[in-house]
Amino acid sequence: MIDAIYLVVAAFALLETKHLIADFFLQSGYQLAHKGIYGHPGGLLHAAIQACGSSPVFLLIAPPATVAAALIVGEFLLHYHIDWAREQVDNRWKLYPDSGPYWRVLGIDQWLHHMTYVGFVVVLAATAYGTP
Repeated sequence: MIDAIYLVVAAFALLETKHLIADFFLQSGYQLAHKGIYGHPGGLLHAAIQACGSSPVFLLIAPPATVAAALIVGEFLLHYHIDWAREQVDNRWKLYPDSGPYWRVLGIDQWLHHMTYVGFVVVLAATAYGTP
């Protein structure tokens, strides 16, 4: 049981580290400028980078291939739509970094991303170790 706990915590830590790198170090101005245009390659590229970065973590716990594939697709779709929705809110409410509401919306955006990782790790753990 202790080994399972270590693996789950490691998977979560790796997903969080990947998110930091992909969102704040690898995201280009091109991606950032176009995430609010539905279907634009810039936003799709950003979501693909996130999903590709999560792939090794999803395979770390060795789930069945169908579960790993579903998590990778889920990461892509959820990340894309969370970012797109945040851009819609920012644009409609004219939110900019010099306003408090901008930072609250960004905080909700980041929280949603982190909660998806909680869900993914629960799926990985349940698949690998069963439910208690």
